[in-house]
Amino acid sequence: MNKTSLLILPGLLEDADGFAHQVAGLAEVTDVVVADLTRSDTMAGLAADALAQAPEGPFALAGHSMGGYVALEIMRSAPSRVERLALLNTNARPDSPESTENRKRLIALAERDFDAAVGTLLERQLSPAHLADPVMTATITQMARSVGREAFARQQKAIMARIDSRPDLARIACPTLVLAGRDDAIMPLALLEELADGIPGARLEVVDECGHAAMLECPERVTDALRAWLAGEPRRGPDVVATPRRPSPT
Repeated sequence: MNKTSLLILPGLLEDADGFAHQVAGLAEVTDVVVADLTRSDTMAGLAADALAQAPEGPFALAGHSMGGYVALEIMRSAPSRVERLALLNTNARPDSPESTENRKRLIALAERDFDAAVGTLLERQLSPAHLADPVMTATITQMARSVGREAFARQQKAIMARIDSRPDLARIACPTLVLAGRDDAIMPLALLEELADGIPGARLEVVDECGHAAMLECPERVTDALRAWLAGEPRRGPDVVATPRRPSPT
């Protein structure tokens, strides 16, 4: 039997290093590609960049944070390419005025002191317990430096201009996993619940003791959730709350 290929879309200032556990842990069940989302400054452009890097034929698609916004854009532009969809630590809303102003301030700070901007972001990416982990913080910092200041500005521009995806959620017809970190300060649980509620048949999984960078903070749990999603099997565990959503329309 051929493996289902998986395209992972990283978030703001993220690259393949953030998904090393998932790439290795899923190697037996899927061929994984982690896209480079550093080149364009619109969601449509990032979606086109991702599709250009996608495996041939239908594939499974997983997006983290900003990567989730790109995944939703792909579901508008090329839904027939996607067999399964996973949305991790993301949401379907447009940028709020407050968030847009914060992003503009971070872009300006990055122009003066990129490491300071990265440090500001880092404070909210991890749960308090994981913020004290030097290996985890070093991974996030190194990813950000690899992506760089110019790509950061392009990504932020795309994020600020993203559209409201909520009206399009009901048209998503493929099996969908929505994964939230219980302690995510950037994407509160209510936003992930809203996202899962909008997609027919979507499954919401909430990982306890986990912040925004779920794939780094709780790698085994995220990899297990993705493996079950790829297999089409439900998963239960003491550290994950799995909630099936309303059934797909017939």
